[in-house]
Amino acid sequence: MSYLCPLCHGPLQAVAHHYACPTGHQFDRAKEGYVNLLPVQHKRSKDPGDSPEMMAARRAFLDAGYYQPLRDRVVNTLAAALASLPGDVLDIGCGEGYYTHQFAPLAARHGAECYGLDVSKTAIRYAAKRYRDSQFCVASSHRLPFADGAFAAVVRIYAPCKAPELSRVLVPGGVVITVTPGPRHLVQFKGLIYPQVKLHDAQPEVLEGFTLAGEQALSYPMTLPGNQAVALLQMTPFAWRAQPEVWQQLAAERAFDCEADFIIRLWRRDNQASGE
Repeated sequence: MSYLCPLCHGPLQAVAHHYACPTGHQFDRAKEGYVNLLPVQHKRSKDPGDSPEMMAARRAFLDAGYYQPLRDRVVNTLAAALASLPGDVLDIGCGEGYYTHQFAPLAARHGAECYGLDVSKTAIRYAAKRYRDSQFCVASSHRLPFADGAFAAVVRIYAPCKAPELSRVLVPGGVVITVTPGPRHLVQFKGLIYPQVKLHDAQPEVLEGFTLAGEQALSYPMTLPGNQAVALLQMTPFAWRAQPEVWQQLAAERAFDCEADFIIRLWRRDNQASGE
């Protein structure tokens, strides 16, 4: 499978150390093996996505295994889906490849490939340098650089993407696996930041053109040393609201108790979603 040009949407062909489309647009392949398909006019900032410091913290936290139960559950869900409908897999918002790396062998069992996509160049560089069993690209999740019906499965862990774009790149009957926070996910962090703690909304989103085919809840306690508590907070959207004293308190913790709480959903693309 080839990428699509983000400028003219023509197919990209690998030529030496770059990709080129029939109209002449070219995109260099980095020495780590990834390709940057995020034109400057599609960026919302100069360097979107996680900073190098945030990415290093994220990798350290994930490598410590705190989210391995989540990864294992998603891997099992994806394996079951590919058993009935094999094909290429896309991990949207793949970050530094912690999950993508485990999806690749599942696709390979069926002679297929795994692709990881993120808006952060830093994250994709981390992923491509460490994991050579997947194809990685820098691109917008709202303008996926792939042909219609390119994938049998898409995994979306927290990452945004509109339903029509998900439907477009999936084969009829293909699946989207989403991970969203459960009601009590990291509620202890919230308690340090907000005067009133609101639980996450557990209602599923509306994905037009898809049928909700399964839902699983996964929750478990975590005890984190101070450096890992700080790393986890850096990975969350509410890190921007944390005052300096919160960061200092977490850094000084020897054992910070908190909860992981996730909802894993399986969505199946309707056969008529794009007018087939």
